[in-house]
This record gives sequence, structure tokens and C-alpha cells, in this order.
Amino acid sequence: MTLPMTIPAPGLPTRVRIHEVGPRDGLQNEKTLVPVAVKAEFIRRLADAGLGTIEATSFVRPEWVPQLADAEQLMPLIDDVRARLPVLVPNQRGLERALALGAREIAVFGSATESFAKANLNRTVDDALAMFEPVVTTAREAGVTVRGYLSMCFGDPWEGPVPVSQTVSVSRRLIDMGCDEVSLGDTIGVATPGHVRELLATLGEAGIPADRLAVHFHDTYGQALANTLAALQHGVTTVDASAGGLGGCPYAKSATGNLATEDLVWMLDGLGIETGIDIHRLTATSVWMARHLGRPSPSRTVRALSQNSQTSQKEM
Repeated sequence: MTLPMTIPAPGLPTRVRIHEVGPRDGLQNEKTLVPVAVKAEFIRRLADAGLGTIEATSFVRPEWVPQLADAEQLMPLIDDVRARLPVLVPNQRGLERALALGAREIAVFGSATESFAKANLNRTVDDALAMFEPVVTTAREAGVTVRGYLSMCFGDPWEGPVPVSQTVSVSRRLIDMGCDEVSLGDTIGVATPGHVRELLATLGEAGIPADRLAVHFHDTYGQALANTLAALQHGVTTVDASAGGLGGCPYAKSATGNLATEDLVWMLDGLGIETGIDIHRLTATSVWMARHLGRPSPSRTVRALSQNSQTSQKEM
């Protein structure tokens, strides 16, 4: 079976937690509505492949994201899955729905820029943060872990490059609000490694250490793995990725797919960094989901491994 040669590099973490976003961030951008039973099976297969954190769904209003309108139906189907199953909630009502179904981890979704806050939430940055504050407070009082997503941390399709100080300011406010972790989103994929290092260093100077941060890169310009490596070198140990490279952003048309989980695992395996993930089981899961979506996976690793598997079977 094909695996990369393992040659560790100095200055990197020994283990990385992959925060799998395929069932939520990946499927929310699909034109085809995926049946709830298929979503549940997708999550089960991801867990069986070794993923310990799988973002399951979002409790948004159905008209906002029709692809995730079945959150209430999905949650009971996966309540025995042995993995962390965070869900996205947009407001207090979304939190109430999630808590009623036993959610133990939630996420709120903010923006570093005014333009995207307006496009995504129809609010200013300040108004969005004010809306999140009671959500975070209520969740923490219920013993629920809270993640704060921050979009447009590096660039915005309307505003252009985003000043580092701007991203740091909103990140600080999410941490001060009570978020356990902030995921830094490169929503349109324009970040480069130097920008990543500068942002992480400035966040550290502002009192936000690497262990309170995750990174969420899109591969629009082919920079997602390079940016991830830069983040790992700075001490970040939580990386968001999407099985098969599913996803984009319904409110930012220039956003292409997320970093593919398989591409990330291939790199981490080669560096000797533990993830607990079986890349071949994961690849098989993405191939299976691609069939349900009616198109091939955009992940280079999925394509390479699945092609190698087919060649081996023919030779046998």
C-alpha cells in the first residue's frame, strides 16, 4: 500500500489534531442535497478512518443553507459515533436547538472584515460579536466547548488584503468573550507563509498563544499546505481540513475548496507527525462520497491513491 517515506523535520509538533469540516463546511456548498442517511454514513466512515473531531452540521435557518436543513434529523443518527461532533450555531436560537439535541461542542462564525460580516450575517462586525456574546456565555454555562471561527483573516474579495492588526483585534475579542479556540480562516485562499507567520507572531504578542488557535486554509492559489506548514512551525497543532477537499463558501464566490484532509495527512505522515488517521480508509470514504455527489474528488492525494488502488487490483 502506498505511503510516504517518513522523514521528520525539526521544530514541528509530534501530533496534530485535524478538525474535519467536510460534513458541514464541505457539504453546505453543494448544489445537490445529500440525503440525511448518507450524511450520517459519511460521518461514521470518517470516524472509522480515525478522525476524532468531525464537525457534523449547522443549526442555521433552512433558507440560509438548505443543504444543512436536516440538522435535527441528523443528530440522533450519529449520537453513538465515537468522536467529537461540534456543530455551528449562528445565534441564541441555533444554540437552543443544538443543546436540545445534546450537542457538547459548538462554534460561532464571525468575520474580520465589515464587508463579509454584512454579506454573511447582514450585520457589522460589532453587531455580530454582540450577537455571539450571549451565545458563548450560555454555552459555557452549560459546560459546552466553544470555538470561534474568524473568516477573511488574510484577504477579503471586497476589501482586499486585511491588516494583521484588524484580524488580531477581532480574535482578541472572541477570546475575551469566552471562546476556547479561534480558527483563523483564509476564506478566499490568498494567504502566503510569511503572512501566516506574521499573523501568528502578532497574535502571540497580543496574548493569544498557539494552543488557542486553529488554522483553516483554502487552496485557491495552491498555498494551503505551505501555509499549514508555516503554522505548524509556529506551534499550531489544530488544523481544519475537509475530506476530499469538499467545500468553499456560499457567501464568497471566489472561495474554492478547503484544504483536503488526505493531502494534509499525506504531508503529516511524511513528517512523522501523528494524527491517528488511516489515509487509505479516509481516501475510500472520499471516493464513496464523490460517487454520491456525482463528481470526482478535487484532492490530488485521493486521485493518486485511488488510481494506485485500481492499478493494483487490475495487476492482481
